[in-house]
Amino acid sequence: MSQSQVPVLPHVGPGGHERPRRARAPLVERVAGWSARHRKTAVFGWLALVAIVIVAGQALGGKTMPAYDAGQSGQAEQALHRLGVVAPAVEDVLIQARAPGRTFAGDPAMRQAARQVTTALAALPGAATGIRSPLQPGNGALNRALISADGRSALVTFQVPGPAIDQATAVAPAQRAVAAIAARYPGLRIGEGGDASSAAAINTVLGGGFRRAEATSVPVTLVLLVVVFGALIAAGIPLLLAITSVLSALSLLTLLSHWLPVGSSTSEVVLIIGMAVGIDYSLFYLRREREERAAGHGTREAVRIAAATSGRAIVVSGLTVMIALAGLFLTGYDVFSGIAFGTIAVVGTAVLGSLTVLPALLSWLGPWADRGRIPVLGRRRTAARPSRAWGALARNVVARPVIWGGVAAIALLALAAPALGMRIGQPAVDLPAGNPVAQTMDRVQLAFPRSPSPAQVVVTGTGLASPAMRDAVAALQARAAAGGPGSPVHAPVTATPVGGGRGVVLGVPLAGDGGDAASAAALVTLRDQVLPATLGRVAGISYAVTGDTASIRDDDAAMHAATPLVIGFVVVLAFGLLLVAFRSLTIPLISIVLNLLSVAAGYGLITLIFQDGRLQGLIGYTSFGGIISWIPLFMFVLLFGLSMDYHVFILSRIRELRARGETTRGAIVGGISGSAGVVTSAAVIMVAVFSILATLPIVDTKTLGVGLAGAVLIDATVVRGILLPAAMSLLGERCWYLPRWLSWLPGRGPAGAPSRASAGAPSRAPAGAPSRPSADAPSRAPAG
Repeated sequence: MSQSQVPVLPHVGPGGHERPRRARAPLVERVAGWSARHRKTAVFGWLALVAIVIVAGQALGGKTMPAYDAGQSGQAEQALHRLGVVAPAVEDVLIQARAPGRTFAGDPAMRQAARQVTTALAALPGAATGIRSPLQPGNGALNRALISADGRSALVTFQVPGPAIDQATAVAPAQRAVAAIAARYPGLRIGEGGDASSAAAINTVLGGGFRRAEATSVPVTLVLLVVVFGALIAAGIPLLLAITSVLSALSLLTLLSHWLPVGSSTSEVVLIIGMAVGIDYSLFYLRREREERAAGHGTREAVRIAAATSGRAIVVSGLTVMIALAGLFLTGYDVFSGIAFGTIAVVGTAVLGSLTVLPALLSWLGPWADRGRIPVLGRRRTAARPSRAWGALARNVVARPVIWGGVAAIALLALAAPALGMRIGQPAVDLPAGNPVAQTMDRVQLAFPRSPSPAQVVVTGTGLASPAMRDAVAALQARAAAGGPGSPVHAPVTATPVGGGRGVVLGVPLAGDGGDAASAAALVTLRDQVLPATLGRVAGISYAVTGDTASIRDDDAAMHAATPLVIGFVVVLAFGLLLVAFRSLTIPLISIVLNLLSVAAGYGLITLIFQDGRLQGLIGYTSFGGIISWIPLFMFVLLFGLSMDYHVFILSRIRELRARGETTRGAIVGGISGSAGVVTSAAVIMVAVFSILATLPIVDTKTLGVGLAGAVLIDATVVRGILLPAAMSLLGERCWYLPRWLSWLPGRGPAGAPSRASAGAPSRAPAGAPSRPSADAPSRAPAG
């Protein structure tokens, strides 16, 4: 930095004489300057830091902490965990005649297959216990229950022992044995389905899908970066930052798994988010550095200006994304804790790398960053020029903001409207329709319509052996037996001592099918009326209700209750951050309203497609008529944060031009056309990365991928190109309004005249813009 570029401020020295004192450059600039001067230390230090984190993660290894449901279900699950109780997974082996008219009683092949399945499972005690067959002697009523009403289907049931996290692996020998028997009977359908086998199928499907996603994401991103930059070396720099950020965050996540539950899909979410933001931040920095070099600045000065402008925007954007992701901690949903930490870590690492290693690399490489040019692309892409198309659109919008903005707003509101009818639900099993396990479970449900699994009432305390406890259990059993068909709870109520007598699990059958309104009402009645009138009168005990119906209801209720809290937390903190960053009361309001509109459009899109069952053949899914409960809130925090990338970058360019004396409308046109190339490129790459999620074979990842990709595309086109300039044009100079009582905020607003050290504006103004005033010249804009 030359001395002429540093503003000189008066300083009163000894004796009252004023001495000149140089103002310190902003922190982002100072960090970039240090990295540029010590480039080898910065680059190799970064690589060493990444290597240390990776080695530490590998050395300590990961640990699988249990994840609990929300509410009472989670309390009951934690009590069972403390008691050392492991709920076995229940598996069904379906034996069904392919041809109509054949029955289990009259078909020797079906009975022989059942005997062989029972014998094979009995030889695998580590994979199957509690085997029940319709051929077991002395169990007449139970055996009849294992044969369908039409006699065409029969079940052999068993349990998979061991902890829940190991059951998907433990069931594999049983699956192989059943598959071998099925191969001997082509005239029968013999298949296995259940908790453990469906978990194993989901792991297999997801594992293969994520491996393909990991293998696809890097090449696709590299190709797009080559198209963006037209040079191999420049294209490799963002990829290097993104990959090192992802590897570091995943290693930190491995260390964190010793204290927090980290789900199996957390690493894939971190990969997708890390690739998206790592590429975005690098693009912002690289394109600005190229722009300044094209304007005639040397490498060191171009890096400094890029740090003062794009670097500052990266900090604001990264903090906004991390604030949004931190909202996941407020949900009370255990799985979100690991996702929140991992994604915050990868975003923070990408920001840190953008501010340190990027300036060092660019200073080191200099013009060499443009080497390895691709024919045709290289000549066209190496110079970062304003976009004529986006500039023309922006000029039309600011000339007629009401018409353009009104049409765009109506279109997005129309797209968002279906979200008003969004239904939250859960598929019976989230597997592709053609998966053998899913097919078997569907056939079992059709052949053996059954009531939901009983609610589990976990009772602990010192009064378990008291007469009052025995009377309460008896009263509960009597109430269930006397309730009749209309009762919410049914007999028989079972009582099973667990944990060496330190706890009791009561099994209470509920009305309904487990997921309908009758089951939900039965659960509420059990919790609010039946149990308080029985167990609630026993001193020295505590109880909590869990089970399939309870866990789904509690998780949905927790998400519903947390949504306003998370939205309020994210919006308020983002507003405060943008208020400080732009020293404007209006800019944060515009940004937040437009971000919420983008999120609403994304909600409408997934409702139209996945709830209403459109594009099932094209996308490859089967609609269950709803949206999975965790997706809307997760989409909100991701989209709100990621959408700020573009808003902050564009607004920073507009603010920069406004600070140089341009009118607000002129700054809007110049800022949008000047940032169009990098924003469009970043959006295309982010949409491509998110679209990879849509290729995965289960509904929740498809929904998330389509929703994120669609919302980012909308945000980077309609919102960025039309709604933002329309809103700012209508507000005019009020965009920079800051009340006097907020004048204590740090920094300078656009109406001030920032120094070159802080503004970092290129020496060549865009066509049609006025020349930049000197650091001492007053701005032409009104104060405030």
